[in-house]
Amino acid sequence: MSAPIIRRAVQLLPACSSTGIGSMPHTQVEMGLQAALAMDIPFLPQMPMHHPSEYMIPSAIEGLPGLSYDEDGICTVDLAKWEAGRAAFEAKLEAALSSGELEAFEPTPEACRAWLPFLWEVENRKLRLAKAQIAGPFTVLSVARTSDGRTTLEVPGLDQALFRLVMVRSLAMVKALRRTGATPLFFLDEPGLYAFQRSQPRHLLALQEMKLLTLALQREGALVGIHCCGNTDWAALLDVQPDLLSLDVRLSLDAMLEETEALTRFLNSGATLSLGIIPTDLTSTYDVTELTDSVEASLKAALPKGHSFTQVLTHMMLTPACGLAMRSVQDAERILGELRAAQRRLHETLDTERGPEFYVI
Repeated sequence: MSAPIIRRAVQLLPACSSTGIGSMPHTQVEMGLQAALAMDIPFLPQMPMHHPSEYMIPSAIEGLPGLSYDEDGICTVDLAKWEAGRAAFEAKLEAALSSGELEAFEPTPEACRAWLPFLWEVENRKLRLAKAQIAGPFTVLSVARTSDGRTTLEVPGLDQALFRLVMVRSLAMVKALRRTGATPLFFLDEPGLYAFQRSQPRHLLALQEMKLLTLALQREGALVGIHCCGNTDWAALLDVQPDLLSLDVRLSLDAMLEETEALTRFLNSGATLSLGIIPTDLTSTYDVTELTDSVEASLKAALPKGHSFTQVLTHMMLTPACGLAMRSVQDAERILGELRAAQRRLHETLDTERGPEFYVI
């Protein structure tokens, strides 16, 4: 399936549909799945409170020779062990990419206990859309460090192996979701993009690699989102051209909307926004109605010419601002409840904006 064809599938997203970023605070798979499956677009829950192997970086790059991680999911690559296992590992990656047989790179139960149960639920519920996610390549390469203290982004050979590992695992997950009969909504989780600098040649190359990965996943039949919960160079990220751009509304919506030319290209391509509308920082104070009114005001004031508030709202998605793994189960339930309240408020706004004539056939 070509990228332009799958891009049109953005129009099939329900208006203001809800989903999660990915991580959940539950330790029991059944409870995490129950919460994730209750969303408009069910998502794969990652539950690192059970074991740090489910944190985003260890989960994304499991199987890399020399990889270790601590109780907080901080990854280190032992360079001597990496070099010892490098040839066999790179051969395995090449064979998978050449043959298209990627099942061996799907998440193991150690990396994501919910993966196989989630696939079973998606298939047996005959879901039309299902969301999964993985740590994106820029974040992996910027956060994972070597035994001598460098970022893996700085180590030739290792940087390419990590990028290819993220690509193969992403493609494997998309293929598995497609086998269930669902259209995959696949997100690259890129909080590390807060450190992106155009002045850094390796950063620019990493952005091109992200663009290549996005296109590969689109061609495999996925709708591709990129999530960044920090501020970044929004023009550069918009020009990667994912199907959805996910951001923290309170932190970044106005800054992103200021990039008028890049946003125009993004929306003209048929892409849409996924707004992290409910704060996940427990020190935040807010009112859900005020949050939704603020989103409405910002979009109406700053959307590029030719893109109305109603048009964007019709295909927009809603999420919490970030993952919920570091919150309590009770806080997660409250945040997801507030997400539903924001969704109802925006649906009411959409109905008012459209007017009764919208529904006349």
